[in-house]
Amino acid sequence: MQSVKANNSEDSVTRPRAVVCLSGGMDSAVCLAIAARDYETYALHFSYGQRTEQKELVSARSVAEIVGVKHFLPIHLDLFRQIGGSALTDTSIAVPSAPSTEKIGHEIPVTYVPFRNAHFLSAAVSWAEVLDAKKIFIGAVEQDSSGYPDCRPAYYTAFNQLIRTGTREGDIEVITPLIQLKKSEIIQLGLSIQAPLEATWSCYSGEIVACGICESCILRLRAFAEAGAIDPIPYEPGKFSD
Repeated sequence: MQSVKANNSEDSVTRPRAVVCLSGGMDSAVCLAIAARDYETYALHFSYGQRTEQKELVSARSVAEIVGVKHFLPIHLDLFRQIGGSALTDTSIAVPSAPSTEKIGHEIPVTYVPFRNAHFLSAAVSWAEVLDAKKIFIGAVEQDSSGYPDCRPAYYTAFNQLIRTGTREGDIEVITPLIQLKKSEIIQLGLSIQAPLEATWSCYSGEIVACGICESCILRLRAFAEAGAIDPIPYEPGKFSD
C-alpha cells in the first residue's frame, strides 16, 4: 500500500476537502493518514490547558508535516483550564496510575474532560463550512479506551443530527473510522498505511519521556505488545511491565 505522503501529494484540485481533528496522539495520527488517502486535509489542533499541551502541539505539527496536510490550524481554548474538574487540566487533581488488575474503561476516569469533544467538533464544523469541506474526521475509539462518554458511537450519531439541523447546507458529516477498532488493530492499520506513529504522543503527564503508568500509556503499551510491534516513543525506565 502506498504511503500517506505519496497519496496526499496528488493534484489537490480534484480532491474533496476534509477537516481532521489532530491531537498528536496515536489514534488521531492514524485517522489523519486514513483521511489523507482520499481528501485534501486540513488539520485542527486544540491546546486546552492539558498537562502535556506543548508536547501534544509539537507532535501534532510533526504528524501534519509528515502526512502533508494542506493547512495546520492550532486553536487555544482556555475554558477547560478555568473550569477544572479533570486531571488533565486541573493540577489539583492527580493523574492516576492505571489499575494493575481491573479493566481500563470500566468507569469514567478523572482524566475525562467534561464534554470536550463537543467543543472540538463545533470548531471543526465551523471551519468545514468556511472551507466547503463535507467531512470531519476524528480518531474517537470506543473499544480498549478509557471509557470517555464522548467517544461512543451514539454520541457521533447525535452530533451529526445536530450538524444537519444547525448548519447552512446540513451536509457536513463527522466520520469516526477507528471507533470500533481495538488499539492493537489501530496500530496494525497505522503501520500498514505508514502513519507516523513515531511522531505521536499519548502520555497524560510526561512531555520529555512518557510516564508508562497512566491509563493512556498502558493502553498504548498493551496495544503495541498485542500487535507484535515496538513502540517508538521513549518511556521512563522501569515504570511499566510487559
